[in-house]
Amino acid sequence: MKRAIIVVIDALGVGALPDAPEYNDLMECNTLCNVAKYNNGLDLPNFQKLGLGNIDNVEGVSAADAPLASYGKMIELSKGKDTTTGHWEITGLILEDPFKTYPDGFPQEIIDEFTKRTDCKGILGNKPASGTAIIEELGEEHAATKYPIVYTSADSVFQIACNVDVISLQTLYKWCEIARELFNEKAKDHNVNRIIARPFKQTEQGYQRISADRKDYSVPPHEPTVLDSIIENGGRVLGIGKIEDIFLQKGISHAVHTGSNKEGLELTIKAIKKELNFHELKIESAKMNDNPSCELIFTNLVDTDMLYGHRNDPVGFANALKEIDSYLPELMESMQADDLLIITADHGCDPTTPGTDHTREQVPLLVYNSELKGNNLGTRKSFADVSASLSSWLGISFDGVGCSFLPK
Repeated sequence: MKRAIIVVIDALGVGALPDAPEYNDLMECNTLCNVAKYNNGLDLPNFQKLGLGNIDNVEGVSAADAPLASYGKMIELSKGKDTTTGHWEITGLILEDPFKTYPDGFPQEIIDEFTKRTDCKGILGNKPASGTAIIEELGEEHAATKYPIVYTSADSVFQIACNVDVISLQTLYKWCEIARELFNEKAKDHNVNRIIARPFKQTEQGYQRISADRKDYSVPPHEPTVLDSIIENGGRVLGIGKIEDIFLQKGISHAVHTGSNKEGLELTIKAIKKELNFHELKIESAKMNDNPSCELIFTNLVDTDMLYGHRNDPVGFANALKEIDSYLPELMESMQADDLLIITADHGCDPTTPGTDHTREQVPLLVYNSELKGNNLGTRKSFADVSASLSSWLGISFDGVGCSFLPK
């Protein structure tokens, strides 16, 4: 059984795209290189061996003379700089019409309808904000009124934050489902990408978001992706992290949520070692195949984005990269000879530039297999080259727009 592993390091951009100013981003944005500069260099010995330093001038990460992986960059063709758009393009789906954003908050008609349908009596916030900042600002008022905190960002998101000791997690999820239905009905004018449940709690150290109970309610991909082709060809797709939410379970046969990068990396290694109980992870509506013809392990590592990129914390971002680096040897040693590892990202989120939003950037590309070493893959014209390469590697048919970066 041929396998592929994709590890998406959320928000690890490697330089502004030419149209970055159209997204209110500086041409100087470069998440990886600017984080390296801020920290006077990065200590990533395993990424260095793979060839990360061959992609760009990353302070502290030298170019390898004989990199273990093939390396390059990828340009995003889709209109947007968000998680869903990036992941969809990785799997072969280009988004030509961007999701709607709300730089001034949501229109009153949306808020009124949400309040009416949920019977929540009122809301707090309704503005673009950092998730950690807005719960600090409105946490006490939320506890007093029991009104949900509603906010957005530069991305197409309707986020609802609730203290789980004030509003139950089940109620928060129900309100998100109602919001999803509302935006689906008004999709012509309000094609919002994701409704996000943002539970938090109050601790002695202040308010703390509960990452493990975050839940995304996305719109489904409007066309088939390479994930669907894998399933249709008798394969298995395991989503680790928020993957099943990004694709609304479409093209995903098995899934497991995570509360941290550490958990995501450990689950990925267990999956590679075949130590997971797939029957326990099966998505109820998915086709089940006890003897899959091929397999994709698809992991999103969100801490770099959620905990450090959006919070303008380049030190935390560097430490998160160091943690990922420490898991690479075991991950690679667990692979079989005909396994393919692809490490990439979905967008940027430069913590050293003004603002707390994603940045419109190229993303890194590292491709590892014991037989594929040291090839300069150049700058790929689309993230969709990943989907074309997956179909080639796994031996399935997929009519996507990308070009394979694997040797013929």
